[in-house]
Amino acid sequence: MTQGAGQGPVVRTATLRDFRVPPYAQVPVQGDATPPGQAFPEGEFPEGYTPTERDLPVINRGDTVQVSMDPETAPVAAPAPAAESGPGPLYVVGDVHGYLDELLAALHQQGLIDGDGHWAAGNARLWFLGDFTDRGPDGIGVIDLVMRLSAEAAAAGGYCKALMGNHELLLFGAKRFGDTPVNSGAGTATFQAAWLLNGGQKSDMDRLQDVHLQWMSRLDAVVEEDGHLLLHSDTTAYLEYGSTIEDVNDTVHEILTRNDADECWDLFRKLTKRFAFRDEGGPTAVRELLAAYGGQRVVHGHSPIPYLLGEVGSEDGEDGTGPSVEGPHVYADGLAIAMDGGVTMAGKLLVVQLPLRG
Repeated sequence: MTQGAGQGPVVRTATLRDFRVPPYAQVPVQGDATPPGQAFPEGEFPEGYTPTERDLPVINRGDTVQVSMDPETAPVAAPAPAAESGPGPLYVVGDVHGYLDELLAALHQQGLIDGDGHWAAGNARLWFLGDFTDRGPDGIGVIDLVMRLSAEAAAAGGYCKALMGNHELLLFGAKRFGDTPVNSGAGTATFQAAWLLNGGQKSDMDRLQDVHLQWMSRLDAVVEEDGHLLLHSDTTAYLEYGSTIEDVNDTVHEILTRNDADECWDLFRKLTKRFAFRDEGGPTAVRELLAAYGGQRVVHGHSPIPYLLGEVGSEDGEDGTGPSVEGPHVYADGLAIAMDGGVTMAGKLLVVQLPLRG
């Protein structure tokens, strides 16, 4: 989808009520939608964080994305197992960025939801790695879905949980602090300006409620599951907030509770850093995190795989194809798994089971 105002036709954003997927059907996904009120003010980014909008070009997605449900390969929703069967399979979801249609299709393809968008995976465990809003058309719809699936999964003996992404911090700050100047280290900066520059959608802000803010403020930043250290950003900045997972999460929650604009900005800035696990020093950086927090592999979102690999396609998409993303990217001597398939860049919204197969 394009990110400039007035580009492409305006289409109605699909809701859960619209999402009825018969078995093995093709799911049309609306594309090229420009939500009303989208704007990117002029000016430079504050120093100290990676500006998503500038560094990650958004490629035209075309009119539709077809998700094929092949009867030979389509998953079958798992029945709820008996309580004594233990934990169910573990799944993770990369950055969603408001692409509700693509999220629904990907979850359905993995058998995690049914055709009506309800939890269908029994005691399965599902973790979202953060970044639910901004850039795409329906960030609040994505948050509402995750909140509802959390309740439905718990009732079925599983769970659906989410981690804090830098865009949750950005939206939280834009709502709470608006145009309040913050100490960016490079002159005047505000959460409101940074949110707009990084793909903030007016339609999301208009629909943002206290329940969404409370939910975002309570999200953990780091968790360990089955030997996988899950976090949003590919950075070692988490180490600045605690020597244990519990310490990090408690510190992040305390910062958001204090409602200090400068403190929240500093947290946002640090968790927007990226590429710590890439290149020669990457394995050492991953091992530093694993030594502190546990686990055998880091699983993260934040940096789109095409961007991580330096394979971002052209902005106009004249060749008719987007970046080629077939699945997660394993790197840093096999110690890191990147999960952001680049859905904002005509890539792929990834939902995968851990441990990876093959």
